[in-house]
Amino acid sequence: MNLCLGFRIVSQTFGITGHLTWANIGSLILHMTSNAIEARGLTIRRGRTTVIDSLDLTLPRGAIVGLLGPSGSGKTTLMRAIVGVQIVSGGTVKVLGEPAGSAPLRHKVGYMTQLASIYDDLSVRANLAYFARVQGVAKSDVERVIERTDLRGQADQLARTLSGGQANRVSLAAAMLGSPELLVLDEPTVGLDPVLRSELWAIFRRIADDGATLLVSSHVMDEATRCDRLLLMREGAVIADTTPSELLENTRAASAEEAFLRIIEADTAKRDSVSKRLLATSPPSQGRRGAKGTKR
Repeated sequence: MNLCLGFRIVSQTFGITGHLTWANIGSLILHMTSNAIEARGLTIRRGRTTVIDSLDLTLPRGAIVGLLGPSGSGKTTLMRAIVGVQIVSGGTVKVLGEPAGSAPLRHKVGYMTQLASIYDDLSVRANLAYFARVQGVAKSDVERVIERTDLRGQADQLARTLSGGQANRVSLAAAMLGSPELLVLDEPTVGLDPVLRSELWAIFRRIADDGATLLVSSHVMDEATRCDRLLLMREGAVIADTTPSELLENTRAASAEEAFLRIIEADTAKRDSVSKRLLATSPPSQGRRGAKGTKR
């Protein structure tokens, strides 16, 4: 196949339009070779508390990545750093080959927060039309995201009359405006019943099948099996980077929840062992020597 023809076919696949120029080819090569997310030495502190300490992370494109862990493990903080709205104390975060939060990523990254970020006194369609206008996205894209999130029956319904699952789908639709390459979804299924959670995950899979990368956080362990890849977090650290099948196989657990508990136990034992070694090798403090001298 002619090289230029090959680039033209692939560029159309990834939505790079216009005349085929060296700039377009360079953009295409970057698109094909860069990871979705790269973090190196990422450190985030709040006051004297270190929330995330020297985290390294690489996520490839085109998959559903589950970010799992108990509440307070640092999932939301990590996601905020990825979308560029979190103050970082050290290290770097690159998203789609660009610094997190930089201008070129404005239309490439969609972010869905834990709480539904919609206006109660507007209809579903009016909410999405407003967000499309703010983002500079074509109005025609509103109907596309309504269709993709199964909101046709609620399009003219006021947001305040929606169920929790429907409101979450509106927030997801808003994050999908402009066809972003990366969707960062912070606990999108929290508080939903199993049926509604299953419906949302079916939508996530359709989005991934269209070529987008999804980073989905959750503290519901049974959602792990719906992901292509898993990151398990605890106390600001990634303690496992695996796949659902490897998770169950390596821990010999019957469920994702049991597997996660076993990983937690192993991590706790490892930390305790490190602490004991440090205590055994550290010299006695000056305070202790002084106290003994006083006693004599």
